[in-house]
Parts: sequence; C-alpha cells; structure tokens
Amino acid sequence: MIPSLLPQVLGVIYSLSLLCLIPTVNGWIQYASTGTATLTHYDLPQGYIAACGCTGASTKYPTAAMSQMAYGSSTAYGPGCGRCFNLTLLNTYTPDPPYFPTVTKSVVIKVTDLCPAGGNGWCSATADKPNQGGQFINFDLSWPSPSIPDDFFPSNVSFYGYADFGVWNVSYESVSCLQDWEGAKDKAALGSVDDGSSVCCPAEPTGSANDTCPSYSDQNGIPPDTTTSDASLLQAISIPYPIISTSLLFLVFLA
Repeated sequence: MIPSLLPQVLGVIYSLSLLCLIPTVNGWIQYASTGTATLTHYDLPQGYIAACGCTGASTKYPTAAMSQMAYGSSTAYGPGCGRCFNLTLLNTYTPDPPYFPTVTKSVVIKVTDLCPAGGNGWCSATADKPNQGGQFINFDLSWPSPSIPDDFFPSNVSFYGYADFGVWNVSYESVSCLQDWEGAKDKAALGSVDDGSSVCCPAEPTGSANDTCPSYSDQNGIPPDTTTSDASLLQAISIPYPIISTSLLFLVFLA
C-alpha cells in the first residue's frame, strides 16, 4: 500500500514546493518603455525552445531572457514573452575602473526566456529591491549567436587582461518587433510551438490581453494562441522547457 502511494505523495510535496517559488502578482516590476538595465549573457543552444515556447527558429536571431519579476512569471511564459527591446552598451560593471567603449553598439532582442530570481543574482531584483548593479531589470543575452557578431562586446585585453567583462550597464528602449527585430522577416521565427505544454510567444505584444501573455505562475487567464501551424517547425524535445526549468529551480530550492 505505502509504495503504491509514493508517486502521489512526492507529487504533493513537489507542488507545495513550487508555491514557495511563486510570487504574488503585486510583486511584478512595472517598468518604463525606456531606461537602464544590466546585461549578462548565457549560452542557448540553436533550435532550443525556451520558457516562452518560441519557435526553435527564433534562436537564429537576437534573443534574451528577462529577469523574473520584470518578465512577470516564475515558471514558463509571462507578459515579457515576445517583447522586443533595443539594448545599447554603456559601460562595464565589474572592473575597476569601468570600461567605456569608444564605439556605440546596440542590438534589438526578442524576449524568449525567463531568467529566474535567486539569491543575489543579476536577475534577483524585486519591485522594492534592485539587483547588485542597482537596476530593476536584467537582460540575459543569448550569445554567442549567429546573428550577433563575435566582437559585439568591446574589450581592452591589454589593459584588463581579459576580454569578457561578463556584466554591462545598458540602456533599453521598447521597440516594435515586426519593424525592428531581425527575426520578424522570417515567419518561421515568429509565434510559438505546441510542444504539449502551455506556451505563449506573441509576434508583437501590444499590452492588449488578446496578444500579450498573462502570467503563467498566477494562472491569469488563457494565453493567446500564438502557435504555428507549420509542422516542420516542431522540435524533437522529449521534455517541455517549463518542466525542465521548474525542476532546476526545485533543486536549487532544496540546496
């Protein structure tokens, strides 16, 4: 009898643990259309379907994860999904003295992923507390990327002794995806893929409930249908990203 109940018991424990990771809707960060933020980078495999469920083809173009409380969800899709921002490098955060590039570099990204909060990480800002760089938003750029030059991040190796500064201060501006994002010209890169779980990746979020994702973690309504009908875009993924993401958060929580 007891062994037969083990899966159900573990399921209940798992569900309760997730409740500890889900913030209330009042905690989401409301940000202006322009401002400053921090920028980090991470390695997203080509063709990977991340938290928003955007098509694998979106990874051919500039994408980024957005810090959790600005993204608007603790698991899977959030209102940040599908939004596009023009990010401009200002100066480095970590080294002393800071490095100010002589050439202005910008990139228009589409938010396709969640950068989870945790500890004092760069994505840990809340509505009442900025991250360690004094910013309320962090963009985690998918880089290297086939659509972003390898030398996108300026450096001065002769002075600092290394090329990758890791964290940058940037300015951001909310822009039109269909007009400004490079991937908008590729229909295969727009929308989301029905991978068997709830996903939401609008081509052009406007703020309307009809084309902007709700917060998955607050179960705030049903996401708009942004799935593509092109079967050739379906990726061979055995476990949907939201399950992977939640599992990783659960392991961190236990640690």
